[in-house]
Amino acid sequence: MEDDEVKNLTYIWISVSACLLYCYFISAKIPKGTLRLISLSPVFYLFTILPLFLSSAVLAAVVSFFFTWLSNFKLLLFAFDRGPLSPSVGPPKSLFVFAVMASLPIRLKRRRSSSNHRSTKKLPLNLATETLGFAVLLQLILRYRDSVHPKLVMVAYCGLVFLMIDILVAASSFVVRALVGLELDPPSDEPYLSGSLQEFWGRRWNLTVTNALRLTVYDPAREISAGVVGDEWASLPAVLATFVVSGLMHELLFYYVTRASPSWEMTLFFVLHGICVAVEVAVKRALRDKWRLSRLVSGPLTVGFVVATSFWLFFPPLIRTGVDTKVLGEFGICMEFIKSKLLSLATNNTI
Repeated sequence: MEDDEVKNLTYIWISVSACLLYCYFISAKIPKGTLRLISLSPVFYLFTILPLFLSSAVLAAVVSFFFTWLSNFKLLLFAFDRGPLSPSVGPPKSLFVFAVMASLPIRLKRRRSSSNHRSTKKLPLNLATETLGFAVLLQLILRYRDSVHPKLVMVAYCGLVFLMIDILVAASSFVVRALVGLELDPPSDEPYLSGSLQEFWGRRWNLTVTNALRLTVYDPAREISAGVVGDEWASLPAVLATFVVSGLMHELLFYYVTRASPSWEMTLFFVLHGICVAVEVAVKRALRDKWRLSRLVSGPLTVGFVVATSFWLFFPPLIRTGVDTKVLGEFGICMEFIKSKLLSLATNNTI
């Protein structure tokens, strides 16, 4: 890693720490509502520009995901005394607990009834196996990307995206559990087993982001919509609003990574899925759940639709700008560094 990048990361760490101290000791003392929101506006601004200080595509993506998106959304809720940072939610929060809850992609475990709780996974994936799987898949892509069909490469990209997000969230949860002992929800719930788009986006994929979007966008939009279209149909415009915001946040995240003018394909991907989820909800409501496709049929259709639309709209902006090559190169350098250190350690132990 270049010296300038290390300096930039140090600056980001110091800036985030100072901002969270300010939020905990000053903004928290201001009455909730507009005044607290105004007091947090410099933090929102700083967290929004932090990724621009980084030249690494991977680091820019991580910083924008952690702070520009999730931290800003959590602090937006905090301004109105809602969400995971609120004193009324979860256990009493020390400065350290407040900081890790604000800065890391984690969420407190929710209570589930025994009838709905899935105690075992179909696939025995955990942080260790996912990290190993990521390393193996990355090596295969680096070695064979130029000699296989582009569609197979994008299938591998789907796997890398799933594993990378799961590893980031699972690693954050592991550290927090070890240091603080908080019970945290898993990063995802086997999204490849989804039987519908509603299940994929709402209950299985990237649960930390799902929860943040539900609290900041879906719930307020549903409350507003209920006064216009009634309680029965209020969820449909709320779903669309949630996917639009998700699309815009992804567009911003990929701008930080690509530094190219947005093509809006990323936004269109999420708007399309939002429309499909809304239609799915409306059809289920019209049929009153009297008829459903077998999961043997709906499962492959759901995953196939997600993968096919990602081929069409999600990955092309990254491939077109060459960011996929840059990201793979950065991961490859990191892996070579780790392997050299392990080899050196093994040689020293042998001697």
